[in-house]
Amino acid sequence: MITRLNHAVLYVRDARVHQRFYADLLDFETVAEDAGGGYVFMRAPRSENHHDIAFFTVGAGASDSTAGRGSVGMYHIGWEVATLADLEAVRGRLEACGALVGESDHGGNLSIYSKDPDGLEFEVMWLVPRAAWGEAATEAIIRPLDLTAEMQRFGADRVGGG
Repeated sequence: MITRLNHAVLYVRDARVHQRFYADLLDFETVAEDAGGGYVFMRAPRSENHHDIAFFTVGAGASDSTAGRGSVGMYHIGWEVATLADLEAVRGRLEACGALVGESDHGGNLSIYSKDPDGLEFEVMWLVPRAAWGEAATEAIIRPLDLTAEMQRFGADRVGGG
């Protein structure tokens, strides 16, 4: 049986642009790349996977994704951080470059949202300890995120989940 999501593969206009974005803002490392820029495989800093994401270049003329607006498709992928301090640091990086597009308290996870260079959305989240999920254990929750208050509540360096 399936145990977890292992990696995502995305078609993008330019794999090298995404490579720089993920390396600079999220500290991903390159595992493998095509010398001609056709693909890049990357791994998150604390991951034990061979790769967590791969990008395949389709060219500058590719149209924007219409997923969710006019076609079916993936909404976003979610990356987990270990601590709220990590979430705050990533939020600062994404905000500084204008890539932060939203923040939410989902009860079971605390999330920030960003768009990559092609406008594809991704989430960076901290998993709330299960005992604190409350109604989120059985309901979809979307509330404004108050990261400062959550850091006071749980502690900035507490590892999520559990």
